[in-house]
Amino acid sequence: MTAQPDPQHEIDGDVYVAPRYLASTTGFGDPALAPLRDLGWSVEHDDLGNGYINAPDRRVRVGYLPEGEDDGLWRINAYRDPFGPAIWGACFNDGTPTEFVTAFTTALATAYEQGLGACLARPVAGVDEHDPFRTVKPLLDHGWMFDRPRQGVFAVQAPDRHAALEYTAGPLAPDAELTTRDARWHLWAGESIDRPAWYATFSTDTPVAVLTAVTECVADPAPLPRWRKETFSYVEELARLTPILPPAPPAPTPLDVRRTLAARRPAALPAASIPRWSTTSRPALPGPRR
Repeated sequence: MTAQPDPQHEIDGDVYVAPRYLASTTGFGDPALAPLRDLGWSVEHDDLGNGYINAPDRRVRVGYLPEGEDDGLWRINAYRDPFGPAIWGACFNDGTPTEFVTAFTTALATAYEQGLGACLARPVAGVDEHDPFRTVKPLLDHGWMFDRPRQGVFAVQAPDRHAALEYTAGPLAPDAELTTRDARWHLWAGESIDRPAWYATFSTDTPVAVLTAVTECVADPAPLPRWRKETFSYVEELARLTPILPPAPPAPTPLDVRRTLAARRPAALPAASIPRWSTTSRPALPGPRR
């Protein structure tokens, strides 16, 4: 679980948004790209300003597409053969909180360093680290509830019913999973799945580890910081906003206390001038007049 933001560090925002799944994008993609760039993945751009990040072996590719053909801002695909079809794919639309995308790319970077097997590990029921149930457990642990919204669809829904993770049973078209919202896993927030504030999709063979990193981040009860005036960065009509108070001054050190006491102590008065008897003889008194 992510800790409550440390008030002693600079916070990028003036309000906290709760629950965090009712936040939206920050408008900056760099935090989500950083885990992959730190591994030395190459970055390319097209003439429109879209970015493409590729693993050295070209088996994992990430598209950051602010000028894409639809609202899929982030598209991540993995390949067994760099010239073959994608084994799995994920998509985050342009409203998804940047922190959730960053959780995914951070887990993806970890899996890539562990080897191709981790990046392409298929979900397998009953096998602990690859069991799809691990994906929903963080949500259930924080009060989300099972639901059956439609035939053939299982879901876990947030207590306020403003977010859900859906799982579609039965066969699905592999191409559709990669290019539409008709994917195995569908995570969304807002008033309804038909008009979500944001959504993310994950195809059938998305590794459990990277998908679970997202659900853990979504389930975290800690709020997310945003700027109140940037109303695009949260679901204005649903989210709870709490002002971020300035940090309290640090506790004084023993040296600070001594300096304060010294400053308050009244200055010593100068010593009074005390006349001293002279060591020379006094002049003789005049004699009586005649």
